[in-house]
Amino acid sequence: MKTRYWASLAIAALCLTGCTGFWDPPSSGGGGGGSTKLSSGDFYVLNNATSEMVGLYVNAGTLTALPGSPYTLSAAPIAITVAPNNAFLYVSTVGGIFLYTVNTSTGQLTLGNSGQAISSDPATNMAVDPSNSWLVEGVSATQTLNAIHVNPSTGLLASNTVETAVLPSTTFQQVAISPTDTLVLAALGSQGTAIIPFNPNNANPFGTVATIGVKNATGAALSVAFDPIPTGSTAPRLFYIGETVATSGSNTGGLRAFNYSTLQEISGSPYGIGGLAPYSILPFSTGDFVYVVNRQTSSGSTGVIAGFSITSANSAFTLTALGSTFTTGINPQAIVEDNTHAFVFAVNFGSNPDLTGYTIDATKPGYLDQVIANATGTAPTQAGAMAALH
Repeated sequence: MKTRYWASLAIAALCLTGCTGFWDPPSSGGGGGGSTKLSSGDFYVLNNATSEMVGLYVNAGTLTALPGSPYTLSAAPIAITVAPNNAFLYVSTVGGIFLYTVNTSTGQLTLGNSGQAISSDPATNMAVDPSNSWLVEGVSATQTLNAIHVNPSTGLLASNTVETAVLPSTTFQQVAISPTDTLVLAALGSQGTAIIPFNPNNANPFGTVATIGVKNATGAALSVAFDPIPTGSTAPRLFYIGETVATSGSNTGGLRAFNYSTLQEISGSPYGIGGLAPYSILPFSTGDFVYVVNRQTSSGSTGVIAGFSITSANSAFTLTALGSTFTTGINPQAIVEDNTHAFVFAVNFGSNPDLTGYTIDATKPGYLDQVIANATGTAPTQAGAMAALH
């Protein structure tokens, strides 16, 4: 990781304005054995309470601000996504969706489109497709999923036409696009999950909408994700849906796993996740593990991350729960992997702390060792979403 002199000045200024807890030492967690001296790639966090975005990375074990951070937003933020080519980043606010270009050498962001929103939609969740040509987004309380055509080199609008897919519900939670650029999932709460064919070369990239119903009639689909494409393959193995009432016991949240090629739920699914509200799913880049962040558990609002190893035999896949869950802060909202593949980060809307960071345990495969526990700005921040460079 390169040295960033201006980052030190930026973070010093941030702390002078009351950044209580930013330099708090990491708390213990996970299985032990992680190193705090590693350095991460760049990532960005939305602080809802202060209407700002902060750019961060870990420098030799210390959370450090990127040049230009923090960025003041013109309205309260909702969602964030980074294009697969790392050239641009989108931030959804109650005032619309804004474009930022990314300096991949420094991580610094520049507000694009002359500071004007590229869409008036207050998108609940967004994703950019692998061709970097479509921004797919949805808004709670509407019944459409929108595809905004963008220029893959600049991130600006390629046309003024917005293509749509009509959803079977006015509830929209989260969207994910397959790494093959051929399938879209949209979590729709109690109405299950929409599964939509996608072709980025078509004028309207959406195909006919189908639905995967919830496992239990009282449950709700909150999160969706696709596996990465394994080395030597042309498609992912699995995709995932996180639902609130999918298993028995006091913590009824569950992870459902589906075979990508057949679209059928695998044997053993759904899997218990030790919590009630699976807000975010992270299939790890190696393809060996998948993690789920629970916003709360039956015992309180301090969240946990559940992890599973993934194995296959004769084209059949099995998920096996790791021996423990991993503690976050209060009401975690999102989980990401950084582009060095050394760190996993979670943001906690209820703080205590705003950000938790983990490394993969050196002796227990897949286990997460907490090495970062920090604020992301002046409290209260309500860190609600984040995205990392790929």
